[in-house]
Amino acid sequence: MLTLSTTFDLQKDVISHISTKDDTARRIKAEADARILNVEKDGGVLYSWKGSTGNTRIGKCDPNTKQNKLLYTFDKEVFVSSCSVNKEETLLAVSLSQRTKTQDRLELVSKCKTLLIEIHPQNNIKVLKAVDCRIRVQFLDPETDKKNVRESHLLLVAEDGYIEQFHIFLVKQEGYRVVIQNLERLVKDRVAEELCWVQWDVEAQRLFYLTSREKSMLKCVQFYPDCNFETLFELPLDLPASLFTSVRFANLGYDHYNDEELEDDGVNLMVFTSKTGNMCVCYSHPVQVKEDFAYTIAVVHRGYCKTFSVSIQGSTPPRTRDLLFLSLDYYIVVYLAGHFLHFINSRQQDLPCHSLFLSGEDARLGQLGSGSMVLTLPDAKLLDVRSGMMYRAGLSHSVLLDFLCRSRLDSQRLASLHCMLVYMSPDPEVELRIIDWICENVMAFENFDQIQEFILASLYRMVYQQSLSLDKVLPYSSVLERKDLPLCLKEIPGVKFTSELLSEPVFRGKPKHFKGYWEELQWNIEKMKYFEAVPNPRYRTSVIQADWSRLLAEMNSEEKKHANSFRHIEENTKKVLSIVDTWRIDKKMVPLFQEEDQQQRALIGLMVDKLREHLNRHLPRLGKKKIDILVVNYVAKLLELVRHMLETVWLKYELGPHVLSFKQKGGRAEWAVFHVMSRILEATKGLCLPLPPGYHTLLSVLGVRCLPHHTFLQYVDHGLLQLTEPFVSRLMTDLDNSDDNEKLKFSIMKRLPESMEQKLFQLWDHPISSACISRKYVQGLLEKHAKTKGSVFMEREKSCFQPEFLPLTYLAKILSDMESQVLNPFEEQENVDARFVEETALKQTLILLGLEEK
Repeated sequence: MLTLSTTFDLQKDVISHISTKDDTARRIKAEADARILNVEKDGGVLYSWKGSTGNTRIGKCDPNTKQNKLLYTFDKEVFVSSCSVNKEETLLAVSLSQRTKTQDRLELVSKCKTLLIEIHPQNNIKVLKAVDCRIRVQFLDPETDKKNVRESHLLLVAEDGYIEQFHIFLVKQEGYRVVIQNLERLVKDRVAEELCWVQWDVEAQRLFYLTSREKSMLKCVQFYPDCNFETLFELPLDLPASLFTSVRFANLGYDHYNDEELEDDGVNLMVFTSKTGNMCVCYSHPVQVKEDFAYTIAVVHRGYCKTFSVSIQGSTPPRTRDLLFLSLDYYIVVYLAGHFLHFINSRQQDLPCHSLFLSGEDARLGQLGSGSMVLTLPDAKLLDVRSGMMYRAGLSHSVLLDFLCRSRLDSQRLASLHCMLVYMSPDPEVELRIIDWICENVMAFENFDQIQEFILASLYRMVYQQSLSLDKVLPYSSVLERKDLPLCLKEIPGVKFTSELLSEPVFRGKPKHFKGYWEELQWNIEKMKYFEAVPNPRYRTSVIQADWSRLLAEMNSEEKKHANSFRHIEENTKKVLSIVDTWRIDKKMVPLFQEEDQQQRALIGLMVDKLREHLNRHLPRLGKKKIDILVVNYVAKLLELVRHMLETVWLKYELGPHVLSFKQKGGRAEWAVFHVMSRILEATKGLCLPLPPGYHTLLSVLGVRCLPHHTFLQYVDHGLLQLTEPFVSRLMTDLDNSDDNEKLKFSIMKRLPESMEQKLFQLWDHPISSACISRKYVQGLLEKHAKTKGSVFMEREKSCFQPEFLPLTYLAKILSDMESQVLNPFEEQENVDARFVEETALKQTLILLGLEEK
């Protein structure tokens, strides 16, 4: 599921380079002694190895170019426990473990020496610390516009629980020599103290550290481009007292001589942030024999945390150091080798079914096993310090698709489908495979509708990266529309979890410093308070059902008042369709957007109107112009998604233009497409979502081709198929007047609104249509005649005239007298004169009397 791509291999990228200069024996020695020390902000890997004369060397490898550079050579063997180089590669900071050899075994001496070395050129060495505790070193690498940097800043993190920053000012001599100015009197600041855990964020140049005087407090120090610093953030955490037996370091390199000897305190702690304003604090709980393995994910930007407890098989409890936390931004990955792999959704935590929990064979993570010592690095990178391999983690489309197809749990299907549609970047091939999977499983699953999920999740992917707060106001899953959520979507088999509110974080420092990430995080936390206080902050597509029913009733009424009151709705529709028309305009495989579908146009405009109103109410910070663009594109993407699904199905079943003909029955391919289209209609109707104009016409054409006539009429009566004007027009002209077709046409005409019926009867060359035309014509003439001749004629009409049998002589006389005086209601179509009506009426009379067959 989670794949690892190698970005650095100590054996191939470093040792092979060393071996070109040393003989075989020395190469073997280098393989044994080569160690990765640290990874800098530019991705450069610092490493050490024993040279050909027994001395220790430090080098740097660029993972992108695979170029190696020798930074410094000690004149004897030393034991490097921490190392960092400044951005200009003129200074090197090194912490050395002092060790002696006794009885052929290395024994640790409680002493560490920290050196500051000039390496361009090699010159002075200054001892910064000589103490009885471990020291980690790290140069700052701030973003700056300065081209000629004359200063460097170095962090020293001590196992005694304090952090210092050294300010090192440089001077250039003889045009190329860069040396330290006032080497004996370096300026330093105390950054933090009384800490028990510290993590360095190399990308954002910030330090997280944990203090535990009375209760555990997570703090964050932000370093600025000028290398001044400020504590901006504090968060109380509910952690046990005396959590660590010694200070723990995260993202500050690896000490090969000390870290592996540390006791397993049963706690693993990591903090993850993202530019969109996310912050997640992840920590494990002390492992107890015969108890579940527990870990907590504190979602700071949401204001709550979740604690998961997993039942672990086996008599020996796992070590906490084997637990791995990794951030994929949208997911927090928790991996315990040999046991489970958990993808926790950090943006949508409403339901566990949007997180994916795997166990057994599905929970394997590439080459990493229980014997690996893995460090988590920024940008979803992992460093296995024992094997000397560095990887970038990512999700595999093919593995997820395979898992989606073979999974039998609806919760896992939903989680994997959501992962592919939302987290992964849009991949046309993946979308085709998902649509193909939908076609193979066209009926809705018991606990969720996969077509609804495909539509909403795809639409959510389009907008969620624009603002974190959109997560709370836009729909992302169809299951949220359900009133009674199935139990299987509210729990994870084999996993217990509890939720609780987080203590509110405290933002310190000056307001002007809260820019970028801190501004986003602060705004997200404030917005969460608002969302918790207001009812229904998330837009539900079904909420427009009442407005849509009211608008539909007005459209079907005789009074056309809606034309003025909803004029802006039509303007919304024009904006949406103008965008849709520019998308793949050269591809017209499926005949959509080619007719005036007033109902769907009205629903499109209504959805734009209601969604815009919702966002303006809850997210005014985005601005009306941006919201308008976002909403119009959102609805346009919805219509495009439906067309994309149809085009994919069209290609899958190799349909062509012959589909639009009524002259032959549909085969298996047409039936399959009709079935998929019916499911799309059912899914969108359940969410009250619009469809592209022309969709109902196409579906009705396939319905006539695939269904028995009586079944087709039942579909119409139950509202599953609509009798659109283009469909009926094509039906009347394409189908012949066989007995079955005649019955179908007559049944359809009886189901049409009166206004459409009069217009479409003109297209059917049949006595029934002629009779209907005549009746309507006579009715119009007599109604107008009655208004001018008074009630005498009306009384006579009531006593003498019957709709089924009309006195031809008297009727013909009246019509002849009136024809030159009354406007013909069908003047824009074929003329209807008195002679035609007389002949039609005579024909109908003979049929009624049984004197002539139909």
